[in-house]
Amino acid sequence: MLARTYTVGFAGKGFWRAIFAMFGLFFVLRVSAEVAVVDDAGHKVTLTSPAMRVVSLAPNITEILFFIGAGEQVVGVVEYSDFPPAARELPVIGAHNRFDVEQILSLKPDLIVGWLSGNSQDDLQGLKQLGLPVFISEPGTVDDIVSLMERLGELTGHQVQSLSQASAFRASINASRETYSTRRPVSVFYQVWEQPIYTLNGDHVISQLISLCGGRNIFSDLKQLAPVVSLESVLARDPEVIVGGGVFGRTPPWAERWQSWPTMRAVRNRHIYAVDSDHIARMGPRLAEGMEALCVVIDKARHPS
Repeated sequence: MLARTYTVGFAGKGFWRAIFAMFGLFFVLRVSAEVAVVDDAGHKVTLTSPAMRVVSLAPNITEILFFIGAGEQVVGVVEYSDFPPAARELPVIGAHNRFDVEQILSLKPDLIVGWLSGNSQDDLQGLKQLGLPVFISEPGTVDDIVSLMERLGELTGHQVQSLSQASAFRASINASRETYSTRRPVSVFYQVWEQPIYTLNGDHVISQLISLCGGRNIFSDLKQLAPVVSLESVLARDPEVIVGGGVFGRTPPWAERWQSWPTMRAVRNRHIYAVDSDHIARMGPRLAEGMEALCVVIDKARHPS
C-alpha cells in the first residue's frame, strides 16, 4: 500500500513538472514572438506577433514593404501606391492626407504604417485611440531609409530578408558615391516646380544625393526645406546643371523656359536634364536608381560636348 502511494505521488510530481515545463515553453514562445521597435516619432510600437495585415499610408512605405518581402501582408494603400505593379491591385483607402478610417477598420489591420509629415496627425491619433498599432515613419536620409527597412522587417516577420535588402540598397548607394563623389565638383540647381520656382535646401535628401554625386546644390544655404526662389537668384548663381522631375533621358517640358537665358552655363552647354520623380523623390528602394541617374547627368557637365 505504501509502495503504491509512493508510485502515485511520484507520477503526480512528474505530471506537474511536465505541465510547468509546457507552460514555461509556451511563455517563452509567446515572449519571443513579440516584436517591439521605436518609430520615427520616438514612440515604441509593440506587437504580440508579426503583423499579417498591414495598411500603408504612403506610397514609399508600400514600396518598402514589397521590397522587404512583406507585400502579401499589405491589405490597404493610399493613392499613388503604384509600384510594384502588384500594389495597384490593393484596396485604396483614400489619399495620404485624407483617408477613410471606416474603410481602414473594415480591413482589420494589425499594423498601420503612417507618414509623419504627410498624414493628418489628428487622423493618426484617432487610429491609435481606436487601439490600432500605428508606426510613424519620416525618413530624411539614406541611413533613415535603411533603418526603416530593417524595422518594418522586424514588425512583419521578415528580419532576414529586410536586412539583406537594406544591405543591397546601401551597397548600390555606396557604389554610385564611390564612382562620382571625388570627381570635379559641379554646381547644380534642382528645380521642383516651375511657377513659382521651388527648389530644395541642403537638408533635403535630394541635396544629399547631389553631394554624394560630387555636385553642389547652389541653394543649399537656404533655411527652408523647399524654398521659393526668384529667377534672378538662379541666374546670379549660374548653375552648370539644371535637374528636375520628368522622364530620364528626355528633355523635360519645363526646360524650354530656360532657353530665354542662353548665357547661363547650364543653358549654354545644354546641361538641363530630367530624372524620374518617383525614383528621386520617394524615400524608398528606387532612390538608389534615382541617385545613379542623378550622378550620370551631373557627370555630363564634367565632359564638354
